[in-house]
Amino acid sequence: MQNLEKLLDTVPDAAKDLRLNMTSVLGGETLTRDQAWGVALASACFVRHAALVEALLADARAAGVSEKMFEDARAAAAIMGMNTIYYRFRHLVGIETYGKRPARLRMQRMATPQTSKVDFELLAMACAVLAGCESCIKAHEASIRKEGLGEEHVHDAVRIAAVVQGTAIALDLPK
Repeated sequence: MQNLEKLLDTVPDAAKDLRLNMTSVLGGETLTRDQAWGVALASACFVRHAALVEALLADARAAGVSEKMFEDARAAAAIMGMNTIYYRFRHLVGIETYGKRPARLRMQRMATPQTSKVDFELLAMACAVLAGCESCIKAHEASIRKEGLGEEHVHDAVRIAAVVQGTAIALDLPK
């Protein structure tokens, strides 16, 4: 993790916990290596932190993570950038008729990921949590469970997303 560690060295001491947490969560507890790196990359793409994306991508490649996971991470971030706005609106407006309208938004990549359905759902879950979209969070959590993973997998994905978000903020703190 040489690229990530080099970047994390620039995090101010006020956010030292984030440096330590990043290393810890990427080690994974229940997620595979590819899933953990994919969730981190999707999260960094979603929060739009270019330096963090570059460091994660370089180190994930060095660790042997598949290019398919990188493509799905980028796709999940982009699609969830759209979906979390749309579905959060439908939820927050609280008017039943909006929920009955068809979205008519193309989301084909979610049904045909390059990795697997469950991997893509983990990536989407991380983005949904970062956006705070209740309906998306509930939908992706249910899909992950339906695909055979448990709460511990969801929990790990959310922890990674949280640490990536905090790290992105820490990297941009004034020195």
